[in-house]
Amino acid sequence: MNKSKFLVYSSLVVFAIALGLFVYLVNASKALSYLSSDPKACINCHVMNPQYATWQHSSHAERASCVECHLPTGNMVQKYISKARDGWNHSVAFTLGTYDHSMKISEDGARRVQENCISCHASLSSTLLENADRNHQFNDPKGASERLCWECHKSVPHGKVRSLTATPDNLGVREVK
Repeated sequence: MNKSKFLVYSSLVVFAIALGLFVYLVNASKALSYLSSDPKACINCHVMNPQYATWQHSSHAERASCVECHLPTGNMVQKYISKARDGWNHSVAFTLGTYDHSMKISEDGARRVQENCISCHASLSSTLLENADRNHQFNDPKGASERLCWECHKSVPHGKVRSLTATPDNLGVREVK
């Protein structure tokens, strides 16, 4: 076999192996599920199982998916940029083992959730914020309108997440040890 044919065949073999590895990793990591709005994509990682199980039993389960609360709405480009950035950060943290075992929302994530709470509850928001500022400052120097919705509404939509055993009938979601 001459040298040029050998290079062509070896390049094809290397390409086929790389392609096979890529397809395997996409399948094993369920990567395509992250392009959807299905809340089950959020439990590809076992750390999110308690949040998923408590959301299933919340008032929001029938009306709002994870992405409707946790990602920007209205702007598809921003939504997928946020999704890609969060996915990258999660992948790095889980691959390198640097994630915090007690899940905490990032500042950017908290801002997005707050904006989505106010947006979804727009018919109530202006009245709520006005009444909150008037009646609920509780000696808080930043005022009620700067507070986050879940500071008062702690059980919406995730409840107090301790473990899956605290969530009855968790529909088969199990925490992997």
